[in-house]
Amino acid sequence: MVMDDFDIDSFMDDNFDIDLSDLDLDFSQNLDIENEDNKKRKVEARAIKRKSVIELRRINGEKLLSKLLGEFNHAPDISYHIISGGDIDSLSFASYLINQQDHFDYFLFSTWCMSISDVETMDSWLGSKIKRVDGYVGEIFKSSYAQELYALKRMVSKCDGRIACFRNHAKIFLGWGNKFCFIVESSANINTNPRTENFVISFDPNLFFFYKDFFDGINPFNYKDFPDWKPYEIKRPRLRRGEPRPAMGGREPTD
Repeated sequence: MVMDDFDIDSFMDDNFDIDLSDLDLDFSQNLDIENEDNKKRKVEARAIKRKSVIELRRINGEKLLSKLLGEFNHAPDISYHIISGGDIDSLSFASYLINQQDHFDYFLFSTWCMSISDVETMDSWLGSKIKRVDGYVGEIFKSSYAQELYALKRMVSKCDGRIACFRNHAKIFLGWGNKFCFIVESSANINTNPRTENFVISFDPNLFFFYKDFFDGINPFNYKDFPDWKPYEIKRPRLRRGEPRPAMGGREPTD
């Protein structure tokens, strides 16, 4: 058979002898169901409330601190000594203390490493709870914590602070407000760590400046990142007779 002799109608009749009327194909009904489902979905209101495990952990940590410390007393001669089983993360201490006062002019942190969620928490404090932040981190940040370092630099750029990278393994928090200052000395980095850690909370202004003067004097590896940085000026309280002025900090060699 040549192509000129091919009859498409005969071919269809011979090979596809199907009566479409025998099939139950009510497309209009299916479309109505689909449209009805769409209408139902449009009017259904939904909501979900979630809180990250880290945020919940910090809230629980602050509650536990409040229970452990009892009535809060920030007298300069008072200190609290805490040892945890990993159930209170480091930043919970700073958060707890910051919440004891409306506003802090200055906040300093020192850590070897930290997580991005902790950076985001501190960033949320800027403007509302703290005015100025300076951060001091370990030399591993540039290679191992690039995301965190970028976020920290962006954070301190809002308040003329700096992030100083040097051979650092100290874990310190400092805060200065109009009612009291605080110092937190710890074995814990600013991250979630299930290990046993120790903490000491103090409120002595002389101890505050002992640490602040040291860190202000650091000449970090990344000094070029903050060429216009200047130490935050705080009016020092008058020393009591016989008390030595806090020693100035040392300087780290640059690359």
